[in-house]
Parts: sequence; C-alpha cells; structure tokens
Amino acid sequence: MNDNLIYNLLRGLHILADIAWMAGLLYLPRIFAYHVTATPASETDLTFQTMERKLYGFIMTPAMTVAWLLGLSLIWFDGSHRLGWGFLHSPWMMTKLSGVAVLTGWHVFLGRGVKAFAEGRNVRSERFWRATNELPFVAAIIMVLAVTTKFGG
Repeated sequence: MNDNLIYNLLRGLHILADIAWMAGLLYLPRIFAYHVTATPASETDLTFQTMERKLYGFIMTPAMTVAWLLGLSLIWFDGSHRLGWGFLHSPWMMTKLSGVAVLTGWHVFLGRGVKAFAEGRNVRSERFWRATNELPFVAAIIMVLAVTTKFGG
C-alpha cells in the first residue's frame, strides 16, 4: 500500500471512531438529565443505570480508545512521513491536542457520573446535565476547524 492510501485509511477510521465517541459524549448527559427524575431503586432507575453502563462501557470507552490509538498513529505517520515532527508545535495541532485532553477529561467525568448514579449518590441536577450536554460539540467544532484550516500553521 502506498503512503496516501494508508494515511487516508487511518484518517477515515479515526473519524469513524470519533463519531462513535462523540455520540456517547453527547447522549450520556441527556440520559443523566432524565435519570435525575427517576425514583431510586425503581425499575426506571435500574433501566437508566443499565443504559448508562452499557453506553459508557461498550460504546464510549472502546470508541475513545480506538480514536486515541488511531490519532496517535496519525501523529506518528505525519511526523515520520509527511510533515516532520515540528507540526506538533503548530497552533492548530496544539488546539487539537488540547481538545482531545478536554474530551478525555469529560469522558472520565461522565464515567464518575455513571458510577454515582449506580451508587445512588448523584448530586448534579437535571439542569446541570442539560446545560453541559453540548459542551463536547463545542470542543469538536473548535478541533475540526483547527485541523481543517490548519490556522497558524
């Protein structure tokens, strides 16, 4: 396989993993917003707990792991085959990497939310979960624009 084909395959798979991860990052807080209103230990509460656990454990975390691995592969490919390692210091890449750190932190925060709901100790309001629901999308907009425009680079 030639370098362009490998690069485009890695990039396409990375985008697909990002989509799966983002879907969970956007959906889980919405589930939490509904879960807040459920009576503890009720059938509804247990259903939400199952949904949250499966979304986080079977979709979000594997998608994040694959996105990270493919992203690191793209960095290696760019550094060693296309752009040279100096691109890591460019503003657009530092913005992208900062966004990855923010989304990873948000992912961990949501994982703590899954655990808190499962243990019956959620302290966040429905309003909080609704207000924070779109934060990952704002980060994604910034990251995508940084990478596609390569500003400052």
